[in-house]
Amino acid sequence: MAAATTILPPLHERPIKNTVVLFDVDETLTPARRAVSPEMLQLLSALRQKVAIGYVGGSDFSKQQEQLGSSSIPVTSLFDFCFAENGLTAYRLGVPLAAHSFIKWIGEEEYKKLVRFVLHYVADLEIPVKRGTFLEFRNGMVNISPIGRNASIQERKDFNKFDLEHGIRPKFIEALRKEFPHLSLTYSIGGEISFDVFPTGWDKTYCLNHLANEKNLPNGVDYTTIHFFGDKTMKGGNDYEIYSDPRTIGHSVKGPADTMAQLRETFGL
Repeated sequence: MAAATTILPPLHERPIKNTVVLFDVDETLTPARRAVSPEMLQLLSALRQKVAIGYVGGSDFSKQQEQLGSSSIPVTSLFDFCFAENGLTAYRLGVPLAAHSFIKWIGEEEYKKLVRFVLHYVADLEIPVKRGTFLEFRNGMVNISPIGRNASIQERKDFNKFDLEHGIRPKFIEALRKEFPHLSLTYSIGGEISFDVFPTGWDKTYCLNHLANEKNLPNGVDYTTIHFFGDKTMKGGNDYEIYSDPRTIGHSVKGPADTMAQLRETFGL
């Protein structure tokens, strides 16, 4: 694993000026819900010598620590910017930034109605396999999984194939839209088994607010060039908004190997 003690130029002295490279996590830096490879970490370490780097994922911070860090290396030491839950939980050079809360935004009563509807819908859903943790509460969103987040790796792959054939997640999302039209919520499919629900505007573009503030800091950098690499870049995917945002240069990838190939070509690594 790449050493966290590598000597790095300060952000304002990185050779490629005013540039930051952001990454989705699952199927971009790592296989879905699995650990990053040593080869990927070495490539990211080399890239970090040239530009600022960060990740932006929908999962909570602990999952990203499991996938990208290790028991001895904090993920915050491997990236300049760590944006968990689309940036609702964020770190800059290892220091936490201001966080926001989904439950404060939606209110307890509306949240209970949402949970009740989701659990009833899952109970009536006809799919080959159901496991556990169908709804996961996070700081900036909720994650809903028709099969359950406790599914094994093979069960996740099987569900993903079944979902592509039968549209389980899109139909679930449409039912939620009809049930809660008064709430300004965005529904975003990501990974193999689930989708995220969060206030409109709290998609992955939320993290760009943190980057925009960088120029206001001492020795601050005005990040005028923001690259984003992600796999779910189609409309409805959880990378679509930031991939298509006019503030970013979007790179659509087909997995970690493709990410590494595109990085080598783009940045001469």
